[in-house]
Amino acid sequence: MVGNPSHVGMIASAATMDLRSKIRVIPDFPKPGVSYKDITTLLKDGAALRYVVDLMAEYFADKPVDVIVGVESRGFLFGAPLAYKMGTGFVLVRKPGKLPAETVSVNYELEYGCDSLEIHKDAIEPGQRVLLVDDLLATGGTMLAAADLVKQLKGEITGFAFLVELAYLNGREKLGDYDILTLVTYEE
Repeated sequence: MVGNPSHVGMIASAATMDLRSKIRVIPDFPKPGVSYKDITTLLKDGAALRYVVDLMAEYFADKPVDVIVGVESRGFLFGAPLAYKMGTGFVLVRKPGKLPAETVSVNYELEYGCDSLEIHKDAIEPGQRVLLVDDLLATGGTMLAAADLVKQLKGEITGFAFLVELAYLNGREKLGDYDILTLVTYEE
């Protein structure tokens, strides 16, 4: 069931907020040559945070979403309020050993090594329509792994939502033909 967000209609008539100006860019962090996109400056701005959640809810309002999956840990920051706004459930995808009940897991490749993600085995019912949410789309590896967990549980992916996309890392291509929403895109 798709929720009926109460503020959806208000966004279209509201003035557009410059979200890029709310994100602090820190050069050479965490290492030389990297330009870190710090969303904490956006998160502390209540109006900006609400605007982000409202935009995501408006975009997916007419799409079938039964449950929202947030990926550790910043996916929780947008996924939980989005689930509330849309009237859906919220599911956590976490690093190994963080979930208390029986889990399924997936290993995935990183730039320098590998990592794992887990989800509770009973978190998604077969056929449930799932929206996956995280703060950042970079190479797409983490979200692809989260999508694999959803598929292992026989959930159907409705789409992906991100605050920021680093387009130069081509993560969107790795995710395929799904509906992908990003609110701020950095080309370099």
